[in-house]
Amino acid sequence: MSHSASADVCIVIAAKDAEATIARAVMSALAQTEAREVVVVDDASNDQTEKAARQCDDGSNRLKVVRFNENRGPSAARNHAISISRADVIAVLDADDFFLPGRLERLLQQEDWDLVADNIAFIADRAVASGIEERIQEFPTESYIIDFVGFVEGNISRRAAQRGEIGFLKPLMRRSFLERHRIRYNEVLRLGEDYDLYARALACGARYKVTRSCGYAAVVRDNSLSGRHRTYDLERLYEADCAIMANNADLDRAAMSALKRHARHVRDRYELRRFLDVKNHEGGMRAVVQLLGRPSTIRPVAAGILGDKVERFFRRGRPRLRDNEMQEIRYLL
Repeated sequence: MSHSASADVCIVIAAKDAEATIARAVMSALAQTEAREVVVVDDASNDQTEKAARQCDDGSNRLKVVRFNENRGPSAARNHAISISRADVIAVLDADDFFLPGRLERLLQQEDWDLVADNIAFIADRAVASGIEERIQEFPTESYIIDFVGFVEGNISRRAAQRGEIGFLKPLMRRSFLERHRIRYNEVLRLGEDYDLYARALACGARYKVTRSCGYAAVVRDNSLSGRHRTYDLERLYEADCAIMANNADLDRAAMSALKRHARHVRDRYELRRFLDVKNHEGGMRAVVQLLGRPSTIRPVAAGILGDKVERFFRRGRPRLRDNEMQEIRYLL
């Protein structure tokens, strides 16, 4: 599983209504000397995303832009990009985000991996234009292995603590490993599709290496598509966890226990959202009647509502930060 720094990389960018940001993403990808291919899939945008992406062509014949006629979701877009590419290594870049200079070179210097990821800098949208990326902190390049249990546990949010975000990491992935285990993105998912793919890879024995050095910049926008999801999306993510359990019955007790906790966490979020949907559309009495008809859902719904009220109560006593006081950069790791 050793890997040399000269490996070819395909950078996959799924884009939907990303006219304002796609050029920055594409140009950061083309600036990586290890990028053999940059494949942009416009997922039926309503703006000029496709045109803006094509205008970034640097004449190196590395950029390929494809457009879907109907919206199929990020998983389908990424799967299509993988299917029409040939590079040894797959890298995923969101259309809002960008790579920092030298990212691929640093990651490819790591050895013995099937997936390898680095730290993510979350940058406030308003701060990007000011050149804030030049102030991104340098971290040690030492790496460590994240196992199945650590990964799954790192995706479980806990109140009064930073949300579970390990699934947000954007590892390079060896095509040979994905092909050998027939792993692709689950096209049913529009929430947690990254988490699901990495979890399935780890269940198949993937060696997942992580370094705290930072090479990926994620731009935080209020209207980001990734920041919105439907109740239906939570249900599909719960079903994806159940599928991993059903298809990997040989996972050890610790791994299966972690997966069950994540599934329960997602299911509880789904039940709360489902209750609130009924309440908002059919009224509080109808929501309570449905809740009492399914006693197993009372605990997660009650806990969720209580937790939200407690958070709002304590938030009410805090002074509201002005825009120029808000944190402009934070790091995932």
